[in-house]
Amino acid sequence: MLSQSEREKLHPSVLAEAERRAASIQLRVADAITAFAGSMNFVYLHVLLFAVWMLVFEQSPWPTLTLIVSLEAIFLSTFVMIGQNRQAVFQQVKADHDYTAQERLLEENTDLTRTIHELTRQIHERVLTEVTASASRETAAAANPGQGDPTKP
Repeated sequence: MLSQSEREKLHPSVLAEAERRAASIQLRVADAITAFAGSMNFVYLHVLLFAVWMLVFEQSPWPTLTLIVSLEAIFLSTFVMIGQNRQAVFQQVKADHDYTAQERLLEENTDLTRTIHELTRQIHERVLTEVTASASRETAAAANPGQGDPTKP
């Protein structure tokens, strides 16, 4: 079982897939077979078994060996295709999740950008109003030098 800190580091789709796979005995068996069939231990075991078979048990091992190897290849290729199909479904779920999250973030960023733009416009408008009022006061004070500052009583 994963700890909380390990779970937080994983993509939500990865967690969902791991939970789904852990809940199914059939998927756990398929994963175990696929993991073993994709290992060097699988290769070593087959080399050993085929060597022992050909040297010890059979006088003419080729017909039976060909049959067994062909059947095994059929089953292993089926497991590979099942794994590829599961991986494709998982990748699609992950891509859909990522797309949804990305669209949500894009929408949030767009809203933030619009809010920042509106606040910037308001600040600009206020500063422009204050600069214009200050310039008007300075112009009035320059036109009437004896009356002092018109903003003070």
